[in-house]
Amino acid sequence: MAMNGVASASMRQHGLEYKLNFGLSIQQLKDLAKRYEPSVELAEALWRENTRELKILATLLYPAESFTESEAADWVSEIPNQEIREQICANLLQVLSFANQIAQAWVCSSDIEIRITGYWLLARLFIAKKNEAILVDKLPFIWTDIISENIFLRKASLLALKHIGRQSKGLADSILQKVSVHKNEENLIKREAFDSIAFEFDYFFED
Repeated sequence: MAMNGVASASMRQHGLEYKLNFGLSIQQLKDLAKRYEPSVELAEALWRENTRELKILATLLYPAESFTESEAADWVSEIPNQEIREQICANLLQVLSFANQIAQAWVCSSDIEIRITGYWLLARLFIAKKNEAILVDKLPFIWTDIISENIFLRKASLLALKHIGRQSKGLADSILQKVSVHKNEENLIKREAFDSIAFEFDYFFED
């Protein structure tokens, strides 16, 4: 009854493909989730369905205290698109007691899709002030990821790097110096990476 055909069609046009998509808003799904008790069995059943709303509900209804590192490893490899990636990071992964450990492991993964999720989770942890100190030297792919032609990888790694730099002015300066090699690049992606980080730190640390 709540199906929104216009929203569903718009998502398809923007590349969000699902077997079924009812076009419900995230707030509608959060309100719906409140009507059910969190349940491992229910969440796992919902996650297995290739239906947008059911996958998002799964991230809202899985009891965090029961979600193990093994489940996290399985689910991260099954994320179908960017929307679900953002929802699982916000609704479930960031509240796990081992969130920092899996985030730092995933950003070191050779699997690009897992790495993107790792960057998003790192950013969410910074936003929620649940992060541990992050050393850029511990992120082996970060400097190439921020200039990747994969737009999702590029945006995720840039977002994570910005939040890492916010830890201190000295760290921000060190990051900016590292990316300054792209300052006068003709390649628009590389120059955008520098400009984006420079603007972020100038704004964040302005007197």
